[in-house]
Amino acid sequence: MTHPDYIREKARQMRVERKFTIDQIAERLALSRTTIYHWVKDLPIERSAARQSAGQRRRSARSAKRCREKREGAYRRGREEFARLGRDPTFRDFICMYIGEGYKRNRNRVSLANSDPVVVSLAARWISAVACNRLDYSLQYHADQDPEWLRRFWGFRLGVSPEHIRLQRKSNSNQLAGRTWRSKYGVLSVGSNDTQLRARLAGWIDEAKSDWVTGLDSRLFGA
Repeated sequence: MTHPDYIREKARQMRVERKFTIDQIAERLALSRTTIYHWVKDLPIERSAARQSAGQRRRSARSAKRCREKREGAYRRGREEFARLGRDPTFRDFICMYIGEGYKRNRNRVSLANSDPVVVSLAARWISAVACNRLDYSLQYHADQDPEWLRRFWGFRLGVSPEHIRLQRKSNSNQLAGRTWRSKYGVLSVGSNDTQLRARLAGWIDEAKSDWVTGLDSRLFGA
């Protein structure tokens, strides 16, 4: 069964922000434990200090330190490799798109959604090129659209099997008769749960912004 993306994100939010167990999330969202597990398995929660032994606290601290060091290392790598990757102008286009429309709420995920096939194709190209983990795809569509046709369209466009594209129906305003199409092909989200890539992306974004600031200062002060 396909569940809306917002339900999945709610489950992950409950895991990260409220430290809920898998059973607690499953109970509150009225979903199976197996479904919740697959959604949050990359987000382990630490036991409270009162319930941890001294050895467990030390292991937790070491694990947290290793994760932090890996993220920091990936961030530095992103800043160092920006100039090389930026020789391809489409890479800089991708970074600019992500700054404007990319998903930023979770440091473990890279994702971008759009209704324009050209924009989504560029995002998919770069995420696929730099991600270590597999990509996932989610399609939002209106009730009066044919989701299987849209799946085939996006599958052909992105070179993936239509069955790999999850479906999420949009809520409509009950004014479909006079609606002007703004999302003829629905809204396609492409992304990857990849903590290291998210850290590298943060480095790329900071380098891009730094270039912008340098350019603006040069124009303002004639440097």
